[in-house]
Amino acid sequence: MTAGYGGLRRQLVISLAVMAVSIALLFLLGSYALYAVLTAYSPSSISYDFVPSPIEAAWMLGSVAAALVLAVATAVKLSRRIVTPLNSVAESLRRIAEGDLSARARTDMHSLGETAQLVEDFNGMAERLDQMAKERAFWNAAIAHELRTPVTILRGRLQGLTEGVFEPSPAQFQALLKNVEGLARLIEDLRLLGLRDSGHLDLRLELADLAAEVRAVAQAFEPQLQGAGFSLALELGAQEALCDPVRIRQALMALLENALRHATPGPLAIRSWQSEGRVHLCVEDSGPGLAAEEAAQLFGAFQRGAASQERPGSGLGLAVVQAIAQAHGGQARWLPSPRGGSAFELQWPG
Repeated sequence: MTAGYGGLRRQLVISLAVMAVSIALLFLLGSYALYAVLTAYSPSSISYDFVPSPIEAAWMLGSVAAALVLAVATAVKLSRRIVTPLNSVAESLRRIAEGDLSARARTDMHSLGETAQLVEDFNGMAERLDQMAKERAFWNAAIAHELRTPVTILRGRLQGLTEGVFEPSPAQFQALLKNVEGLARLIEDLRLLGLRDSGHLDLRLELADLAAEVRAVAQAFEPQLQGAGFSLALELGAQEALCDPVRIRQALMALLENALRHATPGPLAIRSWQSEGRVHLCVEDSGPGLAAEEAAQLFGAFQRGAASQERPGSGLGLAVVQAIAQAHGGQARWLPSPRGGSAFELQWPG
């Protein structure tokens, strides 16, 4: 329950109790006052049988009218504090059903406990729905943008081959295969993020030789890294770790591909270690580095640093790394590198 609001039941009981006591006091004290005045100034106006005198009848009617006024005033006040926020929620629900996700219910400090909490919960739900709709529109536009380029290239090359503009050759087919592989990778990344968001990203945890897994990935990537001007160094302090080795290899490959695309050629280190029951895996480059506020957005889907906007890539690699780290019960983060570049680190319970 939100602080500052009393419970609806307690507020109703207090209000009705106050009304009942007020009416009882009105009759009791008013009657004492009436008969005190009549005894002192007009004893003959006091009736001693079952039929009230005119003055007594007028007092009874006046007391009943005052009690009714008090009861109606209490009921109106209570109903306003209960019904007004409920009407606001109902009106906002109609607007949301019509497609206006910006609709919000209104309340104030005079609203009673559960009704005020209902308004707050409804507004929280509406805010999440609005955010989900914006994210869906963003994802649809981003996916369409990422798919358009490789599909356009494939269509153009296939049309050229069909019309005889290009001569069939191993180089042409290799270029087509490269674009198909890029599409397959994009689809797999989207599938993984979809599984993460739906809570169905399953892991096959086992006690794996982390150092061996890292060496296998590094060996596969080393020719590409060397060709791009990187010198790879391994500093593997963690040997065994509880993880899904396939997913960890996938995350490490995504980090190395990120370095290939965006880092300055030079020393590149892969480090692993264990500390306080957690496993750490880090890829550290030599530049160009990132601003802290820019790095905070990098692990979102379709996010790129300002320096890499014009470079190839879907913007999904670091989102996949974060998804894999979270599936292991950990997280991925960016840290400034002592070499002046970036250090992308995964850590999870090991």
